[in-house]
Amino acid sequence: MLAETAEEAPLIRMPSPARPRRAPRRRFALEQLVIGALEEMKAVNVKVLDVRGMTDIADAMVVASGNSDRHVRAIAQHLIEKAREQRHRPMGVEGSRDGEWVLVDLQDVIVHVMLPRVREFYGIEQLWESAAR
Repeated sequence: MLAETAEEAPLIRMPSPARPRRAPRRRFALEQLVIGALEEMKAVNVKVLDVRGMTDIADAMVVASGNSDRHVRAIAQHLIEKAREQRHRPMGVEGSRDGEWVLVDLQDVIVHVMLPRVREFYGIEQLWESAAR
């Protein structure tokens, strides 16, 4: 039965037309690729945040730490190489010159690799976890 007025019609949320959603299986495979690359390079304290309901820019955010600025850069570079091998082209990479915080945007998964002191100062996980509540 059709609603006669706009007030009676149910609210239907449509996905944002700006970025098409990937199939869950593909997103999950990309997350596994990221986690595997981080583990291969001995990244510390890897955390995966599901941000699908909070933002349209990504489905997941991964935060990891490195032991030094050289280690952070090496982790990010290894991740980029592994992603390209699997035909996932990074949309952007920021911070690789300084190496304190490198962001790798893989479209559906955004990866932050940081020094522990930088990670603690900015508290990325706490920002996204508090938004989920």
